[in-house]
Amino acid sequence: MSVDLKTVKRVAHLARLAVSEADAVRMQGELNAILGFVEQLDEVDIAGVEPMTSVTPMAMKKRIDAVTDGGIADRIVANAPATMVNFFLVPKVVE
Repeated sequence: MSVDLKTVKRVAHLARLAVSEADAVRMQGELNAILGFVEQLDEVDIAGVEPMTSVTPMAMKKRIDAVTDGGIADRIVANAPATMVNFFLVPKVVE
């Protein structure tokens, strides 16, 4: 895949970058080199390789999925200026 100068300028515009004509030509070469490397990665045979989350084997840490009320609702609203049955009371903002 090759990137032309028009595409470089469009990407720079979308990224809100001010790019001079000389910089656009330099960036075109750099982007083509990056895309060339990505195309090389497509040639690697990955058949039989399982996806992994890290280069070192590890198990994901998971918490127990249990529903609780927290048990501290009264401590949470203790410093609120106005509460009612463990809910915050706020002034009306829309009339």
